Amino acid sequence: MSTEHLSLTFICADNPDAHEAAARLAALYGQSPLAQADVVVALGGDGFMLQAIHENMDSGRSIYGMNRGTVGFLMNEYSEIDLRERIAAATAETIRPLVMEAVTTSGETVSARAINEVSLFRQSAQAAKVRISIDGKMRLDELVCDGVMVATPAGSTAYNLSAHGPILPLDAPLLALTPVSPFRPRRWRSALIPNRSTVLFDILEADKRPVNAVADHAEVKSVVSVSVRESRNSTVTLLFDASHSWDERILAEQFRY
Repeated sequence: MSTEHLSLTFICADNPDAHEAAARLAALYGQSPLAQADVVVALGGDGFMLQAIHENMDSGRSIYGMNRGTVGFLMNEYSEIDLRERIAAATAETIRPLVMEAVTTSGETVSARAINEVSLFRQSAQAAKVRISIDGKMRLDELVCDGVMVATPAGSTAYNLSAHGPILPLDAPLLALTPVSPFRPRRWRSALIPNRSTVLFDILEADKRPVNAVADHAEVKSVVSVSVRESRNSTVTLLFDASHSWDERILAEQFRY
């Protein structure tokens, strides 16, 4: 990416550090209208980056994040020096969202997209009972748990990691299928599945053991079935500094203790 005529739009999370950084950077590099920008520079943490990804999906604009929030695994280190040159030299990674289709107890079908994960959670004191099928073949006839999720490589370091799921490189053609507090089968911890697969969750005893489905921040209550697949059409491009690439972060995270 050439630095010549590289137009930037600065967006920021709702915190003082992010607002101050956006004002300084806009004064240094100019603020292009969003529709005319080549790159969106997102200032905040991972939660704000997730919002920026959703808002710029399929726009053709790349996103370069700089950490001005609490958590910044998806963000580059903040610096005001040679920003256009850093962006031009950055490594591009393509992100594809998950597509969730959830059917509720009332028969309504709700669709939503997720960058990090699609999660199912028990809605009451009763543990959830879930049957899991992949590409039409049943793999678990009954998972008794607090929840279960399908995570993308981008989301594998988020809630998936907290639930002891595997960390995935961004370019891995895989999805992580991870339970939350599994009771039965006790020794099943997670699975890696091809990103071309469709996962179907059927909720068993849905009236007695109600379950909610969540695609990032979009929640659907009282579901009876949820299908999850990776979108083949929608994409967004994230830019990472070569000196602190996503692959390096993945390796470093796996050797933390």
